[in-house]
Amino acid sequence: MENSRRDFIKTSVLAAGALTFGLPGNANVPSEYPYVLADLPYAFNALEPYIDALTMEIHHDKHHKAYTDKFNAALEKFPDYQAKGIQNLFAQITQLPVELQTAVRNQGGGYWNHNFFWHMLSPEKTLPTEPLLTAINTTFGDMDKLKAAMAKAGLTVFGSGWVWLIENAQKELKIVTTANQNNPMMGDTADKGAPILGIDVWEHAYYLKYQNKRADYLDGIWNVINWKHASQLYF
Repeated sequence: MENSRRDFIKTSVLAAGALTFGLPGNANVPSEYPYVLADLPYAFNALEPYIDALTMEIHHDKHHKAYTDKFNAALEKFPDYQAKGIQNLFAQITQLPVELQTAVRNQGGGYWNHNFFWHMLSPEKTLPTEPLLTAINTTFGDMDKLKAAMAKAGLTVFGSGWVWLIENAQKELKIVTTANQNNPMMGDTADKGAPILGIDVWEHAYYLKYQNKRADYLDGIWNVINWKHASQLYF
């Protein structure tokens, strides 16, 4: 009965386009304006040797902070939209004023995507729960094939963007990519869904350690994926 109820809620929400999935274990990140740059849930050097401390510091303190500050600055001009909540802004992006659309897509996307990304990573070794692992095996064959497919997708992103594992409205796991700071919750995204995993493939996420070797970054990052968190997002 509980699984049926959850299935109904998730399918209904996805179909409506009003995605409201939060970030479990990340209650200090507000869902409404003014948005706050939350601390990383671990030390800058906690993910070494797979992601170096300097990259994490610059990525969080410079890039993520800039997205947060610019998103708040943009919303100052649109008080009627400040209390809508960022995921509602994503879902309704095509209905927003043009200037706000750009800010939500670029700065709002950068703010939310990075909050999501930090919690996708962990220095602790974790494993997916049985329901998520079963879904991965059923859809992709096994975990190694999922990793290979996500790496392949990540390598096809031209320039900057993200590779995602999502659950769509049909309750299917699917690998999708988005350009720049777009994400699968935005109303005009071709492949919409609830993110389960997200990997940043902007060069600033890996260039200090891996230089132009994006494939090496996409291989190494699996050593610090937070499967416990991903499993919380899959039900």
